[in-house]
Amino acid sequence: MRVDFIKMHGLGNDFVVLDARTRTLPAIDAPVARALADRRTGIGCDQLILLEPSKSADFRMRIFNQDGTEVGACGNASRAVALLHGAAVRVETAGGVIAVEPSGTGASVDMGEPRFDWEAIPLAYGMDTAVMPVGWETLDQPGAVNVGNPHVIFFVEDTDAVPLETVGAQIETDPLFPERVNVNVATILDRRHIRLHVWERGAGITRACGTGACATAVHAMRRGLAEREVTVTLPGGDLVIAWGEDNRIRMTGPAAEAYRGSFEWDDFA
Repeated sequence: MRVDFIKMHGLGNDFVVLDARTRTLPAIDAPVARALADRRTGIGCDQLILLEPSKSADFRMRIFNQDGTEVGACGNASRAVALLHGAAVRVETAGGVIAVEPSGTGASVDMGEPRFDWEAIPLAYGMDTAVMPVGWETLDQPGAVNVGNPHVIFFVEDTDAVPLETVGAQIETDPLFPERVNVNVATILDRRHIRLHVWERGAGITRACGTGACATAVHAMRRGLAEREVTVTLPGGDLVIAWGEDNRIRMTGPAAEAYRGSFEWDDFA
């Protein structure tokens, strides 16, 4: 079976998009997702995105990380899908229904409401998620936010000085996080500008993470360190994050299509 794909990215966070809204594809499982995401023997991507029909929204978006795990949200992929669709639309995800709207060379995404309760992150046991009494190596007292998937956020003086390639993996798999966690290391440049590096669960260090930018911005606002709209600078570029009075997060930023192609399903199944 020959299957078409679209290669897209948001600030360098790249995706292989499979569109099954009008054509039925074989079932995606973890081994297939890993094979397609492999940068040496597959197409190569941070996340595999599958678009399907939905009963609760205009269509459904499923998200598989590089290691084959399925996750609830991906902000950069949401912008890419908005650009691909070409019109404002409501999208069902495992983390909830989101609203996306293309805008120029990118898109604006209503990412929904943040969740702060320790059970919603989730954590293995109860604690204050605004200032958590835990630490790893030189990183301590983080905050935690769920924005469709779980994030832990550390504020540091210099993001470049943190060995995220080692401590990120350690924190991601700590028993405190029963569903693992995305690790964000951020520097507050001023009340409207944050610098951010992200270790993404199931993918490792990434050039950009939309949900990480949302979680980090909201946590900074919750702590009184930032205004209600900020620019978050990641290695791949900038995102604008606003947390409205309605408690909903809106993310705006670029996305792009890289190329299109096709593959034989049996080569990866």
